[in-house]
Amino acid sequence: MPSMSKLMQKRKEISILIVDDEEPIRRLLATYLSDEYHCVTAASADEATELLGKHAYNLVMSDITMPGASGFDLCQLIQQAYPETVIIMVSGMTDIHYAINAIRHGAFDYVTKPFDLAQVLMSVDRALRYQMLVEAKREYEQSLEQAVKVRTQELRELNDSLNQTLEILYTNYRATLRALAGALEARDVETRGHSDRVVAYSLRIGREMGLSHRELIALEQGALLHDIGKIGVPDSILLKHGALTSEEWAQMREHITYGLRIIGGIDFLKGAAPVVGQHHEKFDGSGYPACLRGEAIHINARIFAVADAYDAITSDRPYRASQPYENAHAEIARHAGGHFDPRVVKAFSAIAKTELADIRRIANSEDYIEQIIDKHEIRSFIVALKRGGTGPLNAHLAGLAG
Repeated sequence: MPSMSKLMQKRKEISILIVDDEEPIRRLLATYLSDEYHCVTAASADEATELLGKHAYNLVMSDITMPGASGFDLCQLIQQAYPETVIIMVSGMTDIHYAINAIRHGAFDYVTKPFDLAQVLMSVDRALRYQMLVEAKREYEQSLEQAVKVRTQELRELNDSLNQTLEILYTNYRATLRALAGALEARDVETRGHSDRVVAYSLRIGREMGLSHRELIALEQGALLHDIGKIGVPDSILLKHGALTSEEWAQMREHITYGLRIIGGIDFLKGAAPVVGQHHEKFDGSGYPACLRGEAIHINARIFAVADAYDAITSDRPYRASQPYENAHAEIARHAGGHFDPRVVKAFSAIAKTELADIRRIANSEDYIEQIIDKHEIRSFIVALKRGGTGPLNAHLAGLAG
């Protein structure tokens, strides 16, 4: 990976185009970044297009919603006409559709307003490192025939850097998904942190049941995004105190359809579909939406059901206080064969009470995820998407893998 000293030496040669219709935002970003980079600003996508036609820019930071052409339109233009320019989308929108569209249109990263300027600088550094890495790879390939022996060691170093880049790319996608799940949870304070905990419990049960690392990645995505469809449920229903009417229940159950629609067609998220679509099914067939029974329910959804129930029982709710491990374990065991798969309940029961307590404490830590899912498998997963898929992740990897 390019060293920090090399990046520091080249920073003043790096041009950044900042595009936002709000002058204070343009001025803030330009002032903050101009100490280290050459910054140019534009008030619209059309003005940015003119500037791109006259000068080369290493990085474009663009708002999404602007008068005239949108940031998405600008992003698409840059991908087609200036593929070497890396893009960071900046927006005040936390809706998942905006982040997904940014990814689909080729953005390297997605930063939400109001932003932490230190985090913005980190995002810029990551994007520029990525660009330098791609450029170094291209230069290496062009000179390979003339300097095979000299470049062999550099190729090994480049491969190491590419592996690190793949891990960073996956971490960035995961962070975006976690931020979106967190935005959904923010609508309902009683579920704060629920997604992170259920992900952690699900992964531990999955490992206990011998799931492969590839299966664990899909389980992580599904557990994190299981309720993403609730974005489409009105607050008047989602946050209602008291019993829902039959009509309101029908609308609430539509969150499964909404969730599958949101992630549909995104190669990177296809592994999440079983949990998103089946997390309300029950082992005895009494669940919804399809009344699936037994092993007709995907194993990831059956694992999630136990993890979700455990977190619900051991967390405070407005209508009751959190229950201890013993109560939760007894309740889950009592419903084995009914609500829950007995095999999953057995695997859950094999995990020590103290370990579950530790998992709850560190559930939001990236270190915990890496203890469960091997980094080599994460890289393999991303490369497999590049080879077999057509989604936005593939556009990124096309430049990396050549």
